[in-house]
Amino acid sequence: MKRGFFPGSFDPFTKGHEVVVKKALSLFDEIIIGVGENSSKIPLFDIEKRLTHIKSHFSENDKVKIVVFKGLTVEFCKAQNAQFIVRGLRNSNDFEYEAAIAQMNLDLAGIETIFLLTDVKYAAVSSTIVREIYKNGGEIKHFVTNSELLV
Repeated sequence: MKRGFFPGSFDPFTKGHEVVVKKALSLFDEIIIGVGENSSKIPLFDIEKRLTHIKSHFSENDKVKIVVFKGLTVEFCKAQNAQFIVRGLRNSNDFEYEAAIAQMNLDLAGIETIFLLTDVKYAAVSSTIVREIYKNGGEIKHFVTNSELLV
């Protein structure tokens, strides 16, 4: 069974993230979405809201598993028997950042990273920008499916 692990803080899970998962589903037998706790970030949305929000996208798809994880991504991959890490790319800046992490994960545990491009229309959408819009009273439904679950 080919299993891909898509880790992130997903604060919030954007339409771009959704596109990456849908693309990954055509490549893997199972996708595990790992909602991680990033020690360098203070989340806007609590872990339960993020889990509920992500589950709302994939509740009908038994190929998608959503979990919370802590620690090193590669260690979690091993525990879940995930052979690949899935990462979404919006632009060349994302690639530069993600490529270094991918190389470290390969060196640490022999786990390959698969890069998938989001749709062009979501290339400017980042969770950081969406959080700022939300914090300042802006509407996020254009960037986040089922945004009402985050309120």
